[in-house]
Amino acid sequence: MPVPKKRTSKSRRNKRRAHHFLVSPNLSSCSNCAEKIMPHRVCPYCGYYKGRSVTEVKEV
Repeated sequence: MPVPKKRTSKSRRNKRRAHHFLVSPNLSSCSNCAEKIMPHRVCPYCGYYKGRSVTEVKEV
């Protein structure tokens, strides 16, 4: 089984992991209330999806 001949330095290891970062989600605006929501989901604020009412929203 192959084994590394030299120890991997911290800088080399971190360069490899440079693209491991969190990305903010792509948000779209609701067509009814203009709140920012995840795409292809019912709006949790007004209960609309694609311009029509789908669910009733409970007032908190």
